[in-house]
Amino acid sequence: MAQYKLHCFCQSGNSFKVALYLNCAGLDWEPVFTDFMHGATRDPKWREAVNAMGEAPVPEVDGKKLTQSGVILTYLADKTGKFKPATEDERLEALRWILFDNHKFTGTFATYRFMKAFLPNAPDPNVLAFLKGRFDSTLGIVERHLGRSSFVAGDKPTIADFSLAGYMFYPPEESGYDWAKSTPNLHAWIERMRALPGWKDPYDLMPGERIKPLR
Repeated sequence: MAQYKLHCFCQSGNSFKVALYLNCAGLDWEPVFTDFMHGATRDPKWREAVNAMGEAPVPEVDGKKLTQSGVILTYLADKTGKFKPATEDERLEALRWILFDNHKFTGTFATYRFMKAFLPNAPDPNVLAFLKGRFDSTLGIVERHLGRSSFVAGDKPTIADFSLAGYMFYPPEESGYDWAKSTPNLHAWIERMRALPGWKDPYDLMPGERIKPLR
């Protein structure tokens, strides 16, 4: 039996943050498929048994379940020492970027990608335009930062990098963004993350059926 079980599904970049961390940290883990696309996380029984917030990822370790990717990554780094910020200043810098990611970077991009690629009914174009505008502004902040820093919180990868990397490895046809063309600093950082031992594509690392974008 694996030391870590991770409730996840392949379309979830938030799940990928944790799955990629576990893989790159060389930890003993196995995925547990969460059928989000068919309503698993809205099932009251699933929420009672797994996560009352109705979200993935949820790792199980040492008899406990954890939720929220920033909390999970922080816990895993503290527990294992893998990709843990080395100093107090680095810890605060990593936390700063994890909060920024959750609130703005992933927060807008994940919703935009889901509505554009996977929402059954065509989304309101005004809503998509609003989300894209918000994300583009946030993307500019990250692009400028990565022009000055090899990794998010310094010269080595930390949990902050895994947080921001969650949705960066999905194919351009799902979002319309081609990082190599639009954001060279971000693209170079993506390639540094891709070079980490243990890196895998989200569709190879996590379970579930790959879905062709709807639009």
